[in-house]
Amino acid sequence: MSGEALEFEQAIENAESAIYHLRLYVAGTTPNSVSAIANIKKICEEYLKGRYELEVIDLYQNPTLAKGEQIIAAPTLIKKLPLPLHRIIGDLSVVDRVLVGLDLRKVKGK
Repeated sequence: MSGEALEFEQAIENAESAIYHLRLYVAGTTPNSVSAIANIKKICEEYLKGRYELEVIDLYQNPTLAKGEQIIAAPTLIKKLPLPLHRIIGDLSVVDRVLVGLDLRKVKGK
């Protein structure tokens, strides 16, 4: 097995036991925000059950947090831990894209 493949396998093993710290920034109760919340909760329950912490932040109620995290669009999901940090923008309806962003699935073709 090549060094790169071995590193990927080790990362997957670590990901299977890691606690995920996720922060979802939304803009009120817009359809995209409501959809993003529902989508990430469903994904977390299916793929990370018992291994995640999800914090939902409404930018209308906490606008200063957007500047500190450099949020330029909502909804935005930030995977804080395990490292590396990743950002996923949108309503999180494309499950494969979210899983790649959470390092739970390898990018196709790589």
